[in-house]
Amino acid sequence: MKYRQFGNTDLKVSEIGFGTWAIGGSANVGGVEIGWGPSDDAVSVQAIHAALDAGINFFDTADFYGLGHAETLLGNTVADRSDVLVASKVGQKIGADGKIAIDYSKEYIIAACEQSLRRLKRSHIDFHHLHVARLHHLQQGECIEAMELLQQQGKIRYWGASLITFVPEPEAAHLLALQKGHGFQLVLNLINQLAVPIMRQAASQGYGIIARMPLQFGLLTGRIKPGANFSSEDHRSYRLTPNIIQTTTDVLRTEMLPLAKQYNCSLASLALSFVLGFPEVSTVIPGIRTPQHVALNTQGLVQLSATDHAYLQALFERRWQPVMQLMQAAG
Repeated sequence: MKYRQFGNTDLKVSEIGFGTWAIGGSANVGGVEIGWGPSDDAVSVQAIHAALDAGINFFDTADFYGLGHAETLLGNTVADRSDVLVASKVGQKIGADGKIAIDYSKEYIIAACEQSLRRLKRSHIDFHHLHVARLHHLQQGECIEAMELLQQQGKIRYWGASLITFVPEPEAAHLLALQKGHGFQLVLNLINQLAVPIMRQAASQGYGIIARMPLQFGLLTGRIKPGANFSSEDHRSYRLTPNIIQTTTDVLRTEMLPLAKQYNCSLASLALSFVLGFPEVSTVIPGIRTPQHVALNTQGLVQLSATDHAYLQALFERRWQPVMQLMQAAG
């Protein structure tokens, strides 16, 4: 495993991190599935230990994953180990009407952080971030005040924001202009490269970068074929439409497979290697739920030539735009 500095902080993070959304298990809020379907806690614990054995030291979670279950599972497994770095998120909750609600008030963020620390069994969170807060939340200022207070109290070491999928610029630009926070989590993969400009600006100003969804819900592994069916408890059941799967499969076959064969690697390794090819990226967090996922996401990574990396960037405009449009429509 290789490690990279997380911006101007003193955190040194593994290039491949562990995304814990899936191990949170099934969760439904107000009729909306927010998880990946049922998970086996025993297997999840095995996956965490396999990740540690593989050199992964960065675990990304959120208080909304499994409605706290992902944090609890991680806390029960690694607790306050000094060699493990934990990132979590705050801002989403179940509202009084039983539906998904957002709350970026100072009072809520502070209270939610205390609950996360209890579930994680940790004295502090290494990187805490606002879970896709919008510009008006940042402009109101309470969430920034809360994060800075938590940092002063030693309950979080560093903080930042998780940027929204299709329009990542406004919130990042606001924090960059104020010189607030220490890092961003953003979507970056072969299909969605919208965050590249703001990522480069942020990295140049010393912010750490967490790249999420490097495999785009598994689409870029090539294992999701036309006709695939997902559990009704899996959020992909409404996000990955047949048209999205078919269009992605066509691009993978014509553009990605020849390159994967050239590098003698899997499609997943090619996709992860592409993201790691950006020097601005601190860590990439594929979703992991089994020891086999750990192996698939940490072995077979390759160093892409500058020419091939540029070629894959160019495909964003040339081939992936139809998929992006379908994804935006699906939500």
